[in-house]
Amino acid sequence: MGMERDIDDLPKNAANYTALTPLWFLERAATVHPSRKSLVHGSVEYTWHQTYQRCRRLASALAKRSVTFGSTVAVVAPNVPALYEAHFGIPMAGAVLNAVNVRLNAETIAFLLGHSLAAVLMVDQEFYNLAEESLSILANKTKGKFQPPLMIVIGDTNCDPKPLQYALGKGAIEYEQFLETGDPDFAWKPPQDEWHSIALGYTSGTTASPKGVVLHHRGAYLMALSNAIVWNIKEGAVYLWTLPMFHCNGWCFAWTLAAICGTNICLRQVTARAVYSAVASLGVTHFCAAPVVLNTIVNAPKEDTILPLPRLVHVMTAGAAPPPSVLSAMSQRGFRVAHTYGLSETYGPSTICAWKPEWDLLPPETQARLNARQGVRYIGLEHLDVVSTQDMKPVPADGKTIGEIVFRGNVVMKGYLKNPKANEETFAGGWYHSGDLAVKHPDGYIEIKDRSKDIIISGGENISSVEVENILYQHPAILEVSVVARPDEQWGESPCAFVTPKPDVKDSDRERLAGDIISFSRSKMPKYWVPKSVIFGPLPKTATGKIQKHLLRAKAKEMGPIKKSKL
Repeated sequence: MGMERDIDDLPKNAANYTALTPLWFLERAATVHPSRKSLVHGSVEYTWHQTYQRCRRLASALAKRSVTFGSTVAVVAPNVPALYEAHFGIPMAGAVLNAVNVRLNAETIAFLLGHSLAAVLMVDQEFYNLAEESLSILANKTKGKFQPPLMIVIGDTNCDPKPLQYALGKGAIEYEQFLETGDPDFAWKPPQDEWHSIALGYTSGTTASPKGVVLHHRGAYLMALSNAIVWNIKEGAVYLWTLPMFHCNGWCFAWTLAAICGTNICLRQVTARAVYSAVASLGVTHFCAAPVVLNTIVNAPKEDTILPLPRLVHVMTAGAAPPPSVLSAMSQRGFRVAHTYGLSETYGPSTICAWKPEWDLLPPETQARLNARQGVRYIGLEHLDVVSTQDMKPVPADGKTIGEIVFRGNVVMKGYLKNPKANEETFAGGWYHSGDLAVKHPDGYIEIKDRSKDIIISGGENISSVEVENILYQHPAILEVSVVARPDEQWGESPCAFVTPKPDVKDSDRERLAGDIISFSRSKMPKYWVPKSVIFGPLPKTATGKIQKHLLRAKAKEMGPIKKSKL
């Protein structure tokens, strides 16, 4: 590419150009608010001064063991302070953080430790056995060729000490003792190039082998600041970690919180009671959660809730399309929900259903319906579009024509680690292809209709499983529902609804309820959308809490096709 002419020939120099990285946010928070609380975990509390020192100790301790540029450090932990510190300390040593989903099985963890060649494995005491099992699987698979990582165990004073003693007996280094070996004034170096990787994250295993999404310092910096702008987060906000930090680095909020000098409230276990109690007693102003979690918050039994809320609480939701009924139930309880959408490949959510003041005057149902859309691009994302899957031309903004959501800009991943074929497909035509199908409304806001593989094709008509689910969520007895295609002799496929009823529904009432759900559907949706079968039971979920439609599809297929009616 030829360089455009400019009015000058002034070069970049050390005084005016430096790599973008979120790591400087921590140094600034420690300088500006040294004694403000940075992290609260049960009875353990740290200030920003202490957090900066601890992160420098971690970076120094890693560097002393020559874990630096070119190394990966895996962390298997829930939302505890050590995982927050890892978001700064590991890249401050030059290494790359791989925050591993604790809900994965040992086989999968073994695969990704081998694939990323982890030099160090930091593991929370509760998951030490899981890590140990993963390493033995890996040793067997590689016939001992793989250099096992240095094992560091993170103790938690809020938990039973037995697993910690066991790990120490096996030769693991205790995290606090590891920090002791580091220098609290370590002169860490930012990367010289902002394209340098900061994090690696494996996407939830929908494919045969997980894809390792590589993110760079520049994108993490831009996304961390975009978060604060699109959500309008005030300096000093109190953020509750309901969202796992192992999901796209907690949607980059680990870095955002340092930028706004806020306070992180850690949470090992997410329950409705824990959320209400943190809001009531710890001053929480913001939290993020998938719609599944919002559902438990609005359906919590009275003894687990503390209402009315002491202040307006801001909630960001993403991870699946939220049913409008759940959105309105949240606002009735005093939560203001920002609906966002994105993928691991786009540093977490990167579109937001930006709220317009004129919507304030609309009826609550209309508000919830507008807010259920995935919206417009984040400030740090340059291009978002919905394009035809045939020729990649933008679809008309008619709210009807379905296309694929594509992204282009600075908050798109570098690519998948060691997977050139997947990169070629995913970046085809100079865009990142999401695999999500959507429409573009006349106001330019996009709305997801389905994952391309979840669409139900009945008698040649496309049915969006998401739309059928949104209507079913309005039924008073339904707690959770997932709609998938079931083979159908007459129509090819027809909708089959898998339902978890609310706890007060008796088993003996299920048959009546199934009939009621079908007649409810008939009154609310086009005839061909109506589920032809309703199956009760718990819904299978991925390690990230997403409903596993492929398992439900397999189950629906096993039940055999819906027979042609003789009528």
